Amino acid sequence: MSAVPLEAVIRAEDDRAAAVDVAAPLGPRARMLPALAAVYRAQLSRARVARIPLLFVATFQSVGIMILMRGVVDGGSEAHAVVAGSSVLVVAFVALNLLAQYFGQLRGDGGLDHYATLPVPPAAVVLGAAAAYASFTVPGTIVTAVVGCGLFGLPLTHLWVLAAVIPLAGAALAGLGAALGLLAPRPELATLLGQMGMSAALLLGVLPAERMPGLLQYARDLLPSTYGVEALARTFRGDPDWGVVLLDLGVCAVVGVVSLTVATWAYRRAAVR
Repeated sequence: MSAVPLEAVIRAEDDRAAAVDVAAPLGPRARMLPALAAVYRAQLSRARVARIPLLFVATFQSVGIMILMRGVVDGGSEAHAVVAGSSVLVVAFVALNLLAQYFGQLRGDGGLDHYATLPVPPAAVVLGAAAAYASFTVPGTIVTAVVGCGLFGLPLTHLWVLAAVIPLAGAALAGLGAALGLLAPRPELATLLGQMGMSAALLLGVLPAERMPGLLQYARDLLPSTYGVEALARTFRGDPDWGVVLLDLGVCAVVGVVSLTVATWAYRRAAVR
């Protein structure tokens, strides 16, 4: 019986390995839009039970603030600011505060490792979670705006602008919340930063700007939700300046793109650690 040459054995093993690679190729990476839709549905289903009670809390909080302010503010531009700021505060509570807590907890307990093993683009994870949390703000924001208009005698004619304010302000605040949660070294710090962000939205968004000191007015301009508040507040006037409203919404959109881009970078940074 003749011995088989070593080169022949090595060549046979290489051919067998190549055949296995051809027979069982790795699955392709998921495309952006299908991956985004899948993450959005999963997050929406997962957060539905846990977050709905908190949405009621956010709505009651905003309505309570307007009732308290009703004894201080009679009407005019100050009433516009209170109603618009309280409405967008619902978005800040969910999209900024709760999302910061979610991503902080996800990073702290190793949940990011699960997403890192999936063939899903990082942007799909961040955008899907942000969109799901922002979706919970829709009913609370509408209820708050309608109740506020009733309290202060404001017209309901242009409340349709909420269809633009909610997603644009939600994107800006959700991106900020996700970035805070992903960049915070500990979940407790992510919770603290989320609470501070919501408190800033309360202080700088609900109180009329003309009653603030000059330094706080500059700080107000740096808050992403301010431009959503301004866009909504301008529509309560008898003859809104739609050019300025569109400008405010445009700023909100740009800030949303920037904040979500930063959040995606923070996700990549946290996932590789």
